[in-house]
Amino acid sequence: MNLLQLELGTDGSPANPVAVIPLETWETRTDEQIHHAATAIADSMRITIGVLHEAPTPRLEPLLRAATLTLSEVPSDHIAVVDCADLDDALRRLEDAVRYSPCASVALARLLRQTSISDTTSGLAAEAAVYSMLLSGKEFARWLGNRNRPRTTRRPEHPLVRMDRSDDVLSVELANPDRRNALSFQLREELLDALRMADFDPTIERVNIRGAGPVFCSGGDLDEFGTATDWVAAYLVRLERAPWRIIDRHRERFAVYAQGACIGAGIEMAAFAGRLVAEEGTVFRLPEIEMGLVPGAGGTVSIPRRIGRWRAAWMMLTGERVDCTTALRWNLIDALSPKTADAGRTS
Repeated sequence: MNLLQLELGTDGSPANPVAVIPLETWETRTDEQIHHAATAIADSMRITIGVLHEAPTPRLEPLLRAATLTLSEVPSDHIAVVDCADLDDALRRLEDAVRYSPCASVALARLLRQTSISDTTSGLAAEAAVYSMLLSGKEFARWLGNRNRPRTTRRPEHPLVRMDRSDDVLSVELANPDRRNALSFQLREELLDALRMADFDPTIERVNIRGAGPVFCSGGDLDEFGTATDWVAAYLVRLERAPWRIIDRHRERFAVYAQGACIGAGIEMAAFAGRLVAEEGTVFRLPEIEMGLVPGAGGTVSIPRRIGRWRAAWMMLTGERVDCTTALRWNLIDALSPKTADAGRTS
């Protein structure tokens, strides 16, 4: 299937990043043809989007599994399918997002095929490598140039993470609501120190993580993006100074309670927990592709484990919001809690 070959421009940018595959046309093909096509799709560097106007049939299973994701106008519980009210509009939005950041998009699609089947450390290493590579790319440079905002350089004088222990339960709170609990270098380091207690103290049977204020976590601190000057060092820091590795290592002891918004690193980190509860009205979003990056807080490992790499690809490529109802249906979260005036708002 030569149509699946990725073409590169003179500057190395993908010229044809998306391949759309009408899956119904394969219903009459032989099993051998379907399996041959599935192998070619899985091996392609292009972002392969299946489209369906009817419910998927068992014959199409190899193609569904091989594609980057499949869009369908018919609601489906199939893990590889993203249902949409208007297929043409959904496809347009996806193609527009990829066209804006084709290098990051193609890198992400290939990365997800690796991280979704890797052990945690190998997956995080692959993610950190791709992220660090993209820091040097022109798409990220464009985002930095367009941002045109002064950086907030004043270091907070108060602790950004608070801890409280009651018997065998450790409560950890992201405590910088003025910055929407953005995962800054300082907050990450304080969180890492707090969560290490779960490593060192086996008498802690439960670790509950919450965010102060109306938002659980707005993602990475945008003022710190682009400050790395050594991309090799950035790779090592991203891999070694990662609180989410501890959450993953003791996932059955961890519960996260999210509210308001869970953006970027917020949902990436939270998804590692054994239990993730969201307050009604919480929204989830992964905006990194628009910035010329890929999720870099473990999301290419944690999100596919919960919802599959196909729906993860939709969230990451489009950067669109996922509401809490969809998040529950997809198993991105484990439960919903009633919206309350003081939930997660201790400061």
